[in-house]
Amino acid sequence: MRASRPPMSRDEADRALAHQRGEKERIGAALLELEGHQGYQLLEGATLDGETRSVQSGVRSHMAALWALFDHYGRVLGEAEELRARHSRPGQTQLARLTWLLAGPSVELPPEEVPLERRTLLSAPSGEKLTLQAVVARMNPLYEEVARTIASLDGVWSELLSRLAEVEAERRAAATLLDSLGGTDPDLDRLTAELRAVAATVRADPMALARDGRADTARLDALRPGLADVRRRLEEADRLRAGFADRIRGIADLVDLVRGAEAEAAAHRDEVLAKIASPVLPDLPHLSAALADRLAALDGPGPGGTGWRDLAERVAGLERAANGALEQARTAAGLIRGLLDRREELRGRLEAYRVKAARLGHSEDADLSRIYERARVLLWSSPCDLRKATVTLSDYQQAISSRAKGAER
Repeated sequence: MRASRPPMSRDEADRALAHQRGEKERIGAALLELEGHQGYQLLEGATLDGETRSVQSGVRSHMAALWALFDHYGRVLGEAEELRARHSRPGQTQLARLTWLLAGPSVELPPEEVPLERRTLLSAPSGEKLTLQAVVARMNPLYEEVARTIASLDGVWSELLSRLAEVEAERRAAATLLDSLGGTDPDLDRLTAELRAVAATVRADPMALARDGRADTARLDALRPGLADVRRRLEEADRLRAGFADRIRGIADLVDLVRGAEAEAAAHRDEVLAKIASPVLPDLPHLSAALADRLAALDGPGPGGTGWRDLAERVAGLERAANGALEQARTAAGLIRGLLDRREELRGRLEAYRVKAARLGHSEDADLSRIYERARVLLWSSPCDLRKATVTLSDYQQAISSRAKGAER
């Protein structure tokens, strides 16, 4: 094969040979690095489906083409190196051959390795002939496409696998608690089945969960709160099992507080009915008896598959009910007691106004004395008419204020 250009000199040939040798080493290192990439290893080691299997097929095809081109490149370069090694002082014939090998269309691709878009009706028998430089140019876009694809896949897959590991850890924690407690949990069973379906997609077809080249973790994210709720419920059941007796004693104490608050509200109500005329009173709460009955029914985990988990829900519900009942009873007691406190407040204000009237020199004022006496009788009578007493006290205050203003003029 004759070169299409004048033969290189010996120095030119040596420089070209050194350049191509260095290029071959860099290309080989790049291909090995690409195959060592985590994304490539994941792709090669997995049994894939759907869109990701198509990606896998494309990457394998491109990598096969890259290695085939690299092999052809290496064989031609090896022939040039061998020729140069045999002739320490190459003549024109050897230099012409070296020139053709290093700069001419010396790489002949087999027909089956010629890309379809580059084939013609007459190309099948002999294939395509390329220079070493053209082989590198052919490899570049293939390499870049594989690198982009692997990087994108690795980003998607890594994020999905990381999120999957977090959600599966949540499921395992819940499952371990359930195994310890015994029984079943329909919510955990349902969420586990959903997680298995998503996990199968993550492992076999991660690109099905990609949007615009990024991982779409919505399906995994949707499962995590439900699993966390199940785990919290089971943890509560486990805590209950560990301290069941103390928990029950605590609820019994709480029911006693409710009972005491209801008794206090009833006592205040009786006192108000005796001391205040026509009071508007809230209904008395009567919840302590029902709470005591519910407490008596908490004798341990019931039969069936729910065990401590169901008991924990019942205990927590009773605690919430008891706390609510205690607040209700104390509120009612406070509202009822407030009517008596109001009477005491009005009594104190009446005495304060009387002292003010005396300080202003009106202790002998007959009109003020009559208003004062009317207010005093109302406030110290049983039952006390708070509405009339309030109006009379206001009249007394205004009368004192009127006299004080008159004195200033």
